[in-house]
Amino acid sequence: MDEVVAEYIRRTVLKIPRDEILGVLRKWGFLSETQLGAINFRQTKESISQEVVQLCEENSADIKQAAILDIIYNNSYPNKRVWSVYQMKKTGEETDLFDFTDFKKKFKRRLQSALKNVTITFREYEDNAIWIRIAWGTPYTKPNQYKTSYVVYHSQTPYVFISVSVLKSNLPLLCQALVVASNYHDIREMELRSHCLNSLKDIVFKRYSQNFQTHYPKQENNVATENVDVRIIQEDKSEKERIQRVNREVFGDGPQPKLEFAQYKLETMFKSGPKMDVLERREPFRCLVKFSSPDLLESLKSLAPAGMADAPLSPLLTCIPQKARNYFKIRERKGVIPGSFVSP
Repeated sequence: MDEVVAEYIRRTVLKIPRDEILGVLRKWGFLSETQLGAINFRQTKESISQEVVQLCEENSADIKQAAILDIIYNNSYPNKRVWSVYQMKKTGEETDLFDFTDFKKKFKRRLQSALKNVTITFREYEDNAIWIRIAWGTPYTKPNQYKTSYVVYHSQTPYVFISVSVLKSNLPLLCQALVVASNYHDIREMELRSHCLNSLKDIVFKRYSQNFQTHYPKQENNVATENVDVRIIQEDKSEKERIQRVNREVFGDGPQPKLEFAQYKLETMFKSGPKMDVLERREPFRCLVKFSSPDLLESLKSLAPAGMADAPLSPLLTCIPQKARNYFKIRERKGVIPGSFVSP
């Protein structure tokens, strides 16, 4: 077994939590149950990794097997990476039957024709998710197994989740290969990123309970009492109940998808009187709005209850997951006050 392969397997095993090493190795399926039974999983992780490498040596493991182990690790712990969402488009409404073998052939051919030194590994999962691992090299160097890109593509959908390495210059090649292999014609980033891959899937596949209501009930009248202190307490209680009700109508009862970054483009026209022409040409004013937080949607959900914002929140904030499916592009309607933006 090559020394590079042995070292990569050792490092991959070291990244796995001790109590879960056996389960990951079983998913891998490269070592037999007899071999797994011979490993002492009570010793240090370093010793465990050395035993695994020794058994892989007996089985003549190659870089493909090491790459599959790495895919299984990243599938089991996807939150270790930062994922971006991309959406592909067709020119028409035609649908093609997905052929995994044909997809792999086209993807490899496209990528390897542009870059010779590249390692590509595939693994298909039961939820129609295809995991692709790419280790990049250069025309003069072998693929670096520690600078990999990951792609998760759900067949029969236009959505692709990509986690790139530091070699971002290879991203256009990767996108071209995806478009060709999946029979699409265009691909664009949705400006939606997070460590939580499952939350990104929940957003684009609409698998969560946010309501996006634009009409809210009016605040109920407070019961008047002769005692001012009691009235203040009652008003405060009623206001808290109203905020909780409005928050529930906007965000739903369940937890929000874990989103860490979102951005969208705003475009509006300046308005001025006939004697105050701000711009010589009637060109729109454009800007880019970015949001970031360890848990963005839950942070927005907590603003009103914490007293940091009025309830209900602006649609510009509550529409973030919904606008993700439209590249977060929001245009101002005609007749709106300058400087304010509303979704079309």
